[in-house]
Amino acid sequence: MARQINAQMNNAPQIAQEELRTPLYHQIYLILRNKIFEGEYENGAFLPSEQELARAFNVSRITAKRALNEIAAQGLAVRERGRGTRISYDSNNRIVQGSVRSLLNSQMVNGGRNIVKVLEFEYIAAPLDVAKELQIERGTVVQRAVRMWHRNGEPYSHLTTFIPAAIGQTYTMAMLGKKSLAALFMEAGIEVHRVDQTITATLADSMIAVKLNTAVGAPLLRILKTAYDADDQPVEHMVALYPADRYHVQMRLVEKDEPIGE
Repeated sequence: MARQINAQMNNAPQIAQEELRTPLYHQIYLILRNKIFEGEYENGAFLPSEQELARAFNVSRITAKRALNEIAAQGLAVRERGRGTRISYDSNNRIVQGSVRSLLNSQMVNGGRNIVKVLEFEYIAAPLDVAKELQIERGTVVQRAVRMWHRNGEPYSHLTTFIPAAIGQTYTMAMLGKKSLAALFMEAGIEVHRVDQTITATLADSMIAVKLNTAVGAPLLRILKTAYDADDQPVEHMVALYPADRYHVQMRLVEKDEPIGE
């Protein structure tokens, strides 16, 4: 395993010190973090030593040590005296299958394992694009919330949801900070029968970059989702942003048109 990791580090990107915008140790931390999130380093494996990192990136041992300390401080690894830095992160990628029920179950499980921070919670007049998605008149009052999901202390999603006011009044800001929308909908007796999603790519602006702890201009996965109830009426419109190095979408397509994962 150690030889495999060292071989991977031979292809590590070189750092041009004259073009630095962030400290050297933090750049090395970001490279290692991305490799961990992408699954190149498995949970339980050991990262290269301070000496190996110093040699691979042409930096001092102190700089390499600070990078490894930051990895440990973020909960991605554990520094073990006399052994090295052992990865303690499991990417836990899941395949979300084709039925609405499996999607909602996945969201509720996800909500139970991670930490959410509600940044904004308000009632506003629906702008044109939101009104179109929710099939309401422009200016109709909707409940708008902005949430940040965190895993292992690292932000991995920025969600903005727009909900018809009558549904939004069934829960509070405090409740939204403890449960997923899927769970709150279920408690309110709202059954989601259809979900339309559009997946695109975008770049992080200065505001989103700070919130998601990424660089300005970094690639983001952008998901637009609209959920419909049994009467085919929209009950939620969401704009979700995910750092490309922390979130992956996997799909399974089947030949038959019947639901799967029921």
